[in-house]
Amino acid sequence: MSRTTVGLPAAARAFLAMPRTATLTSLRPDGSPHVTPVRFTFDASAGLVRVTTRAGARKTRNVAAGGASARVALCQAEGFRWLTLEGRADVTDDPARLAEAVRRYTARYHVAPPAPPDLVVVEMTVERVLSLNL
Repeated sequence: MSRTTVGLPAAARAFLAMPRTATLTSLRPDGSPHVTPVRFTFDASAGLVRVTTRAGARKTRNVAAGGASARVALCQAEGFRWLTLEGRADVTDDPARLAEAVRRYTARYHVAPPAPPDLVVVEMTVERVLSLNL
């Protein structure tokens, strides 16, 4: 999966740095949307969103079933401000990528993420940014 740098205004970067929960939307095999709250990290220099989760979670299965064309959207909102990141996603259990996801999560939320035995990371390469009041 290729990575691209995402240029965002300072206000948008600050908003995404807030330790908030967002929603992740993936598509079920029948095409219907699956929306779930998640904690995440955003790496603007790599253009990458990371969500740690279980391999058996519905969102993970949706992304895996989508293959190379799997698309997701992550939206963080607060009051009348919101920012959505959209792009292609994949799932990995690569130890180095998991460790980086856990490190970033812990730095952002000041607590380690849950560590189920089937821990994986959903990685989204950001292709589109939408926002309001940022």
